[in-house]
Amino acid sequence: MIRRILKFLDEDRTSPVAMPALAIILTMAASSLVLLLLGKNPLTAMAAFLRGSGFLPRPSYGGGQNMVTDLLSFGGILSPMLLAALAVIVALKTGMFNIGIAGQMLTAGFLAMVFVGYSSLPPAIARPLVVLIGIVAGGALGALVGFLKYRFNIHEVVSTIMLNYIASYVTGFFINTYYADIITRSSKICSAASRLTITGVTIGKLRPTIPLGLLIALAAVFVVRFILNRTTLGFELKAVGLNRDAAGYAGIREGRSLVMGMLFSGVLAGLAGVTYYLGYYNNIVPKTLAGLGYDAIAVALLGNLSPVTAIFASVLVTIFQRGSVYMSSLVGVPKEIAQVITGILLLFSACSTYIRYRAHLALEKTAAGAKPPDGEEKPWT
Repeated sequence: MIRRILKFLDEDRTSPVAMPALAIILTMAASSLVLLLLGKNPLTAMAAFLRGSGFLPRPSYGGGQNMVTDLLSFGGILSPMLLAALAVIVALKTGMFNIGIAGQMLTAGFLAMVFVGYSSLPPAIARPLVVLIGIVAGGALGALVGFLKYRFNIHEVVSTIMLNYIASYVTGFFINTYYADIITRSSKICSAASRLTITGVTIGKLRPTIPLGLLIALAAVFVVRFILNRTTLGFELKAVGLNRDAAGYAGIREGRSLVMGMLFSGVLAGLAGVTYYLGYYNNIVPKTLAGLGYDAIAVALLGNLSPVTAIFASVLVTIFQRGSVYMSSLVGVPKEIAQVITGILLLFSACSTYIRYRAHLALEKTAAGAKPPDGEEKPWT
């Protein structure tokens, strides 16, 4: 039995599924232990996370609400999470660590808010423009990071962290100076026509919020998968990510690949920004970066850097984020426990390579012990 588990963890065919599954099991066990230490029932808490996300029915609903409306609202926050995770995946495939996704999201969201969100453009023009601004703004910041890496050898972690600070304080200055709501001190809300969410509709007795960003995110999954697996560009990006020297020897231009990889990652981060600030939300809190930009790292690792499995990883992590408020009110645990669970998940996901390595060593040791000496048969015992 143990040998079968080790083979399941080690084999190339099953490992992409086994390692995320093991990370989830270990995370649930560790999280349950934390909840028990807090004197709470883990099963009740996990059920509350699911109810708060729309995957289980609540005891009661407000007018025009039910599980369907909760699930559609869940899809609204799932969209930027999935897009941000794809941005992490593309960067890591290129051998880069894009930790500036939160800043790229904020920059794209702010520019789309200023140029389109406060305009009187009709939805047919405003919404495509919002998407276009997200693509251009996020891509420009990503390409800048790739250029700095190639031309001046500035590590992308350093440059993206600095750009996060710049984006946070520059947008905060303009919001507080020109676009602040005098009551909430957040930015003024954007027009309904510019939001990547359809509101104000009635279906039977329900009043759902329909997330258009979910369509963008799902389409992006298959675009990313196609580019990485079926195009010359994707091959070059992955080749540079695996070994830059070997890729250069084969004639692949390292500088172009670094810039294109980070540009691609920035585009996805920009789309995450507009679906977050002009989709799930309709305003911006100044000098605040979205924690979702960092949670996406856990999603990418849990999804084994695969665009398709990132969908399921995004759903899992978003359940903890989305359901935390309901869980907190029902169970009496601070909602920040969701960040603790996400951190535990990130820890176990990051250890997946080491766990697979240990499983491989255990298999080799078992095989060596089972092999009889030369010329002898292993006796039955």
